[in-house]
Amino acid sequence: MNSESTPGLDVLLQNARRRAGLTQAQLAGLATVSVRAIRDLEQGRVRNPRKETLKLLANAMRMSDARRVELELAADAHAAGRVLQSLYSADLAAPPTPLRPLIGRRGELEALTDRLDNRHDRLLTLVGLPGVGKSRLAQEAALVLHARDRMPVLWVPMDRTPDAGPELGPQAPLAEWVRSLIRDGDRFEELTSVIGSKPTLIVLDGLDDSAPAVPVLLNLLRSCERLKTVVTSRRVTQPPAGRLLPLAPLPAPAEHPAGSVLPGDSLVAGRPAVELMLSFVSHMRPDLLPTDAVTTALAHICHRLDGIPQALEAAASWLLLYSPDQLLEIARSTPLLLVDGVTPATSAPGATLGERLGDALTELDARTADLLTALAALPEPWTVDAAAHAVGRPLTETARDVHGLLLRGLIRQHATEPGGPVGFTVLNLVRELMAARRPTADLVGAAD
Repeated sequence: MNSESTPGLDVLLQNARRRAGLTQAQLAGLATVSVRAIRDLEQGRVRNPRKETLKLLANAMRMSDARRVELELAADAHAAGRVLQSLYSADLAAPPTPLRPLIGRRGELEALTDRLDNRHDRLLTLVGLPGVGKSRLAQEAALVLHARDRMPVLWVPMDRTPDAGPELGPQAPLAEWVRSLIRDGDRFEELTSVIGSKPTLIVLDGLDDSAPAVPVLLNLLRSCERLKTVVTSRRVTQPPAGRLLPLAPLPAPAEHPAGSVLPGDSLVAGRPAVELMLSFVSHMRPDLLPTDAVTTALAHICHRLDGIPQALEAAASWLLLYSPDQLLEIARSTPLLLVDGVTPATSAPGATLGERLGDALTELDARTADLLTALAALPEPWTVDAAAHAVGRPLTETARDVHGLLLRGLIRQHATEPGGPVGFTVLNLVRELMAARRPTADLVGAAD
């Protein structure tokens, strides 16, 4: 396991002893282990401690089952198979607990759990734009399976950025071991021997370069006939990781030409983005009542931010500084200022939502980027046929590229009448990002 991302045995023992309120001498007396042995362990001088010694220390400090799991994994990475077995028996293999209820994803949740209930769909990939809620949806589906079927869940964050996903607690060392297994592509015999024929769900959260991992996942699935795997990814690679389930932003009210939307409760009914935004506001500004005026302003903000959950949460944090009407003016003029919150969640490069949205554009090849620019100039909603005609490209080629943009989440389907043609729109934030980059491109072109 990676010692930089998980605490070592020395740190775990020091922290456990201090939590127990014991000195090294007191712990030595209770555990019948010498003070020198404890000192050497806490200073990292012992490479292969005896299991009996660790058991005596854990008993003396009255460590919980979860902390014993951490201790054993830190002492011996090869013990992961035994620890995984204990997770099954101790019922510790549960998905991380969400901080708030899932809002506006009932249909997507039913679709995902239905797929997981189908014995033929054992490798599923949730794909979509950064911040759209892929991890949260996978988390809710895992909670459903764990509660309903008592299915063990191994949640493995594949993206190691600070905001990669929910906190794992005592499962973190085990998740790190499984992560290294997927990345290295071998040494998974212990995992397959423990899972065997037991129903199990593995969630690989943030597997954005899934192509090298696909052979490993297929080998795991062949060896474990009742194993199911959910992957979350912001892009599709070739070959794709199983069946693709695109996740679009939440539906948000559309602005009318005059800039007005229907007031009051009608904005919430069938408008999941507004409902989610109101939940963020109730936590951030409990004094702000959801009057028609407030709800209307928030609905406009949801429209400008495309109903992207993480962007809405970030925008709500600005309500500590601005009124809803002031915030709406910012959303209309410079919406990119709102997507990272009042202060960025982390100073690490490439970790903020705005930067990750920008990365989604940077990753496009030149042909697809040119198509997206042309699509942004079309009257909306546009159809695939209209797009092919406008750019002067073959229909099949345009359809393939539009499909790729849809999977990436840079465009979305536009609500149409039942039986009518399928229309699409380019996301507002994508337009803003393209416009923000255009002056630089123009200057480069002028210099050439």
